Amino acid sequence: MANHPQGLHAARQTKKATASGWVGSALEYYDFFIYAQAAALIFPQIFFPSSDPKLAIVASLATYGVGYLARPVGAFVLGHWGDTRGRKHVLLLCMLLMGLATFAVGLLPTYNQIGYWAPVLLVVLRLVQGFAVAGEIAGASSMILEHAPPGRRGFYASFTLQGVQAGQVLAAAIFLPLAYFMPEEAFNSWGWRIPFLLSAAVLLAAFIIRREVEEPAAFTQKVAKVVRQRSPIGEAFKHSWRGMLVVLGVSLMNVIPVVTTVFGAAYAVQPAYGVGFDKSVYLWIPVVGNIVAVLVIPFVGNLSDRIGRRPLIIGSAIGCGLMSFLYLYAISLHNLPLAFAASLLMWGMIYQGYNAIFPSFFPEQFQTHYRVSAMAVAQNIGYMITALLPALFTAVAPPGSDNVPLLIGAITCLVTALSAIAAWSAPETYRTPIDQLGKADAVSLDKPTYDALRANALTGNQP
Repeated sequence: MANHPQGLHAARQTKKATASGWVGSALEYYDFFIYAQAAALIFPQIFFPSSDPKLAIVASLATYGVGYLARPVGAFVLGHWGDTRGRKHVLLLCMLLMGLATFAVGLLPTYNQIGYWAPVLLVVLRLVQGFAVAGEIAGASSMILEHAPPGRRGFYASFTLQGVQAGQVLAAAIFLPLAYFMPEEAFNSWGWRIPFLLSAAVLLAAFIIRREVEEPAAFTQKVAKVVRQRSPIGEAFKHSWRGMLVVLGVSLMNVIPVVTTVFGAAYAVQPAYGVGFDKSVYLWIPVVGNIVAVLVIPFVGNLSDRIGRRPLIIGSAIGCGLMSFLYLYAISLHNLPLAFAASLLMWGMIYQGYNAIFPSFFPEQFQTHYRVSAMAVAQNIGYMITALLPALFTAVAPPGSDNVPLLIGAITCLVTALSAIAAWSAPETYRTPIDQLGKADAVSLDKPTYDALRANALTGNQP
């Protein structure tokens, strides 16, 4: 019962793990997304030759994608670390690497100062960022999932992504006062560096919060029985390659933030595209959308514990694909209210049917002793594919094109359809016990038993 010392300790650890995942993800993705904002809004002017503005946009968006190229490598290394050394240790390592790389971006000289070395150094630091972030979501999601009580895994795991959305709000919100109140010359000269230098706080905050969390019992008990010399990712490919394909396919939903916060930003504000939204005005679109997402995510996570993961992901994929047409069309019309409304509906609400659910759905596809490796590798390969899309978008619909909404919307819709098919092909996992997850012969709880366990968890009667 809840008043039993072990029950109280377990409940405290669940809350600490959830808080650690939330804050860590918020801080780490603050770092990752300030780069995304800068790549769309400022880097084309300061890190690349000014002789060809259209080429500078493509090159800047390509450096954003380069970070994703490092993610599969980081997933192999950090996933192995998380499955052999522990979830807590890999999360601390991720934060250290991300904080140092992001701080260093804020110190980089520009193209006018050192020529082509500027974009080269930018790419190197982006690779470090991509390597570091590869282990964050898989490690945090696995840790929270393994600490969560039965019937509440979807709810607690969703806070990992609520932290990610909060990090994006913070990333854009830091840019807003700079864009509003700083003269453009000052912002281009040194103002853009401020958000990157503030990431120094990441290192201290991550250490303080994450050192208090214990390794989950599901992990420590399982690893004690598994030979440490075995390769977790080798076990994953051997026993759960189908689950890895599911995760890879569903993670293609990352096309939606790419369309919204990366390509959409460039399309809306870069003069070469001819739309001409003011930077400071356009930045409010992802901010407000992410604020809505922060509010929606726990409710969607809780809903997945009642009706399952798959229906929500499939509905989100189909809905977001269709909404991408309206969002891009609103930008092409210079219609800011419609762009706001479309962003709120697509990014803030419909997308959360995937975004709030995958932190539980993805790790539930795998067994404990290779969970972080399998999820990290499969998810980051999917993310790497979607990260190449901004460069593809600008090639298919280059600056000056008059059919951007139709072309980019069609590609987006095709990608989200693939995600829906992948989710449909997966097993439903919300009623599967933690020790049965990832097994070919897994036996799920019947609904009355599951509902009873969930009711106990809701009332705090955690064994």
